[in-house]
This record gives sequence, structure tokens and C-alpha cells, in this order.
Amino acid sequence: MLIKHVKNSEVKPSEITSKSIFLNRRKFLQTAAIAGGISLLPKVITSSCASTRTKFLNVKTTSFAEVEKLTTYEGLSSYNNFYEFGTGKTDPARNAHTLKPEPWAIEISGLATKIGKFHLDDLIKPHQLEERIYRLRCVEAWSMVIPWVGIPLVDIIKRFEPNSKAKFVAFETLVDKEQMPGQKSRSLDWPYVEGLRMDEAINPLTLLAVGVYGERMPNQNGAPIRLVVPWKYGFKSIKSIVKISFVEKEPPTTWNIQAPSEYGFYSNVNPNIDHPRWSQKRERRITGEGGLSAIFMPKIETQFMNGYADEVAELYKGMDLKKFF
Repeated sequence: MLIKHVKNSEVKPSEITSKSIFLNRRKFLQTAAIAGGISLLPKVITSSCASTRTKFLNVKTTSFAEVEKLTTYEGLSSYNNFYEFGTGKTDPARNAHTLKPEPWAIEISGLATKIGKFHLDDLIKPHQLEERIYRLRCVEAWSMVIPWVGIPLVDIIKRFEPNSKAKFVAFETLVDKEQMPGQKSRSLDWPYVEGLRMDEAINPLTLLAVGVYGERMPNQNGAPIRLVVPWKYGFKSIKSIVKISFVEKEPPTTWNIQAPSEYGFYSNVNPNIDHPRWSQKRERRITGEGGLSAIFMPKIETQFMNGYADEVAELYKGMDLKKFF
């Protein structure tokens, strides 16, 4: 007899807030706000997200989160980091309307049989998409629960047949100062770059996301395609990807370049290792209800590997996590 062992990070499909329930409740809140003459949502919600809300059809649902409230669409699209559009948490929602996510090409390079430039539509087909409920834990001690839409990165990697010398996967963000005005500043070295060890990249949890809540990715959240690695801190989730390379040596990563004593290559969520300037033991969960006032929710305990240790802890067996942070 086959017995399914339920991992701590899984949730029964019946226990996840459905899209229809969420939308009905959101409609109710909006109606109540209009009736009361007030707005429950932050004013930074702009056309940069409203004009691109296109739904995906027939998306498969896969669950990887505990029973907890999802962050609302408004919450996740109005409060995030995307330095290409400004260093403030609400800057991306105000400024990302300048990004043109179509057409979009991604260069595949390095130690692989198949390399070249490929249109995004040729890389990811609509029938391949699935929705996954993942936590996003940011290093600044706030977190969200987001229904991402995408495809496992391993499915893309297999297609290009990296050879045995390819030990890492490197990623690069678009550089275009007109589309991404934040790149006119020297807040970071551009382009934004990231990387994963190959076994991390092919882990089933690692996702190339193209949407949220069944809809195309908002510009301010990394349209048209971004990386989601749910057991790592949010800055590891590179946005607006234009290049993926298979390389032999550990690739440079933007925040490790910026502050190597604070941001390591691995960047796994680990409440036992504090950031040099603050504790990582607790976090504030943002639901997005009531606008940005939700950031003042009571703190909760941060889980090791963001709650995905059952699936990924084996990748780091025998490693000194204080050294390889």
C-alpha cells in the first residue's frame, strides 16, 4: 500500500484561499471603501500594474505553503524591492510603467549543447504553467505569501542540455536606463546579477515565475519573468531576466559584490544567523489588507529555510552554514 508522507511545507488544496473567494472579498472591500468615501489601498497603485492584468488560462495548482493568509494582489504589487525603479519600497509601483515586457528575449549561453537567443514565448508555453503558493522572506525581516505562476527552472535547464562542467547557473537582468530609470543612479552596479548552484537550480521548488494570482507578472514585481527560490531571501529572486548562463565557477551576485560581509552567495533563510545589522529570528507577515499599514502586523518566528527544510536541507548537508551563508 502506498502511503503519502505530507511535508511540513505542504497544504491541502482545500485549505488554500481560492481566487474566487479572494476576488469577491476584494470587491466587497472596494465597494465599502467607495461607499465610505475612503480608500483602503495605498495611492501608489498605478497604471503600471492595472494596465497589464492579463489572466492565464488552465493553470495547474501545486501547493507548497502552510495554512495562512495570502498577501493580496495590491499588497504584493505595491510594496517590494526593485532598485531598477528606485530604492524605496513603493518606488517600483510608481515608476515601473516605463518597462516594456513585450517582446522579450532571453539569451542562453555557456556550457550547454543548445545556446542562443530565444523569445520568451518559445521558452515557456501557456500549457506548462502552474500556480504555486510560496512564501517570500526578505532580508529586512518582512515576508509575504504569494501565489506565483510559472514553470520549474529544471524544465528549462533540461531543454538546453548543460554539460558536466556546468556547476552553476548565472542570471542577468535587463540594462536599459530609459525603461529602468533607477539604473541612472549608482545605488548598485548594473546589471543586477544572481546565481545558483546547479543542484539548487534543478531542485523542483525553484521556479521561473511569469505571473501572480493567475495573471501576468506586474512590471514592478519583475515582469515578464523572474526567479523564485522560496528557501532563500528575496534578494536572490532576480527580476526581468534577459540572460541565463551555465558556468563552471561560482558566479558573482549583486548583493555579495555590494556588501560581501552581509550577503553571501547562498543566502538561505536561517534564523540562527543574524544579519550583521539586525536579527533574522523574526519577521512581519504582510497580507496587504488595509494598505501598507499591514507592515505593522505582530512579528512571527522565522522558519529555517523559510519552512522548506524538508525539501532542501539535504543540499547543504555537511556544510558550515555560518561560512557558506
